[in-house]
Amino acid sequence: MKTTALSILAIAGFSILFSCKNEVKDTEENQAVVTDSIPQSSAPKSLYVTAVSGLTLREHPNLQSKKLVVMPLGTKVNVINPEPQTTMNVGGIDGAMDEIEYNNQTGYAFNGFMSKFPPPGANANAKNYAETLKNEFPAVEYAESTGGTVSKPTKTETLILPTDKWHEAFFTAQQLFEIPKEFAFPNPKGSNNETQNNSNKKKSDFLSDLQISRNSNQLQKIMYNYKTTGFGYTVTITQEGDRMKIEKTEVSD
Repeated sequence: MKTTALSILAIAGFSILFSCKNEVKDTEENQAVVTDSIPQSSAPKSLYVTAVSGLTLREHPNLQSKKLVVMPLGTKVNVINPEPQTTMNVGGIDGAMDEIEYNNQTGYAFNGFMSKFPPPGANANAKNYAETLKNEFPAVEYAESTGGTVSKPTKTETLILPTDKWHEAFFTAQQLFEIPKEFAFPNPKGSNNETQNNSNKKKSDFLSDLQISRNSNQLQKIMYNYKTTGFGYTVTITQEGDRMKIEKTEVSD
């Protein structure tokens, strides 16, 4: 009788132990899935080329791979297989090679020079552009205000983008608010205060420069300054939490 009871207890104990081990194993596997992968549904299905001189589509996911074609600025591409991990840095931009489809060709392109936001296009109006973006990104915000004095009036436009990526904000501002294409995206690494001058400015332009503020190799502010006879403007890019703020202020005198 005692032998039978001991056998039953042993079997029960083994069953509980076996069950616990399986439960731990399942939990670890589930945690690994959650930690190591990003649901495909969260990745954009389409992206837009932001590289001013165009973006190269390559045969394999590395920058030394064969070039298939150069995709022009503003090109819309279909994302087949996004790479969720950061694997490289190009021009101060962290990113990776996404597998994409363009013009019936499949290849790989650096996602640091692509954006989920469609390009504003030539002569785009900031207010209308913001309204267009809201159809797909409701968190987009736009506001405008006037100020200054009678002799020196000002007009300010503010665009808030739902992204924490500096390069997305910079490329949008560059196209929307007339930051010369001579200025490349500033590398986050560098001195705390840097000024880049536009060597191709017109003779009638008094000022055309890009000021970059950093802290411990992290961008804090990007500001473009322009001044000519009777008119000038500044474009300021800053980060506010998980959003990017672009502000253009025009001054007439």
